[in-house]
Amino acid sequence: MAKIGIYGGTFNPPHVGHILAAQQCREQLGLDKVILIPAAIPPHKALGDDSADAATRLALTRLAVQGVDGLTVSDIELNRGGTSYTVDTLRQIKASYHHDKLYLLMGTDMFLSFESWRSPEQIAKLARPVCLHRGRENPQLQLEIEQQAKKLKKLYHCTPVLLDNACVDISSTQVRRLLFFGCAQSYLPPAVLEKIESERLYQLDADYRALPFDRLKQISLSLLKPARVAHVVGCCETAIALARRYGADESDAARAGILHDVTKALTGEQQLQLCEHFQLAITDFERTHPKLLHAKTGAAVAERIFDENGDVCRAICYHTTGRAEMSTLEKIIYLADYIEPTRAFDGVEQLREAVWRSLDEGMLLGLEMTLEHLHEQGQAQASDSVDAKQWLLAKGTNT
Repeated sequence: MAKIGIYGGTFNPPHVGHILAAQQCREQLGLDKVILIPAAIPPHKALGDDSADAATRLALTRLAVQGVDGLTVSDIELNRGGTSYTVDTLRQIKASYHHDKLYLLMGTDMFLSFESWRSPEQIAKLARPVCLHRGRENPQLQLEIEQQAKKLKKLYHCTPVLLDNACVDISSTQVRRLLFFGCAQSYLPPAVLEKIESERLYQLDADYRALPFDRLKQISLSLLKPARVAHVVGCCETAIALARRYGADESDAARAGILHDVTKALTGEQQLQLCEHFQLAITDFERTHPKLLHAKTGAAVAERIFDENGDVCRAICYHTTGRAEMSTLEKIIYLADYIEPTRAFDGVEQLREAVWRSLDEGMLLGLEMTLEHLHEQGQAQASDSVDAKQWLLAKGTNT
């Protein structure tokens, strides 16, 4: 009796995280092989306009497993057509491997939502669920996974395998973001990257320079994590209102506002990779505090991909720390980011009132609040923020 791993997904595109996770499962569970199965039409999420079609995703997945022992790719869901329900796929596979034991590999999100799948009780009879997770890094998540395993055992009389995934922690969504920014090389098998680049997949041939605002907004928001969209829209709208109040260019304010967090979804490590890709000089402080780099990398993306003007790019670059000699637009984006409607923290109403009385009064108060918070937390303060505060104190707050 063979032990077969079933690993379904959109593979949009297949990346090194997929391959390493499949290899890890094969080794730790003693699987004879793992079958990767690209979905024709995934039931749990809609594919975006920037996605590759099913046939292309299948071809990319086959390239991804080339030369990897024990990994193979099936076109079963593409040949069946329609929505790719796991229970239908497992029934077909079981007909071919009726004497063998099947293991269904899945990530944390899918495991925690297992009851919402079509015919979960049948799935549990056909294959043993395997949850690939990183719970050791998150005790609360670890507890949720363990509780879910107990729940599924009670509901469906199966014993899920909880397998700590020590491999690359990245999603296909994140890889597509990195492809857009031009630095996905370390996350894709070379043959996959070569095909994507040679065939200009994932809209690599699109021209994003000088876009109309509505299109710029659409692209920018698509690069964010969903939870950040409301903040960015709020920042943009607040920036427009402040530009109108203080006589700045409303179009520049809108464009800087909608782009200010365009690289925020990237991890600290990925921020550093993007700095290397754009050959951006970074300080020792930025290297040790890479979360701040989204302002610098966002400005680079605004300039080099979207071809925004210098005023917009500088406003994005300094929207987190501020700096001495800030322009009106730079102050507006810094403060719009701080006081947009979804922000809720002690002192935000006082800050909003100050901003609408005077940009400089608002800037000084915002900087003081930030520096004080960092001091209380025992965290280092950005030198640009300190310089901005001293500059404002020296010039007075009469504007």
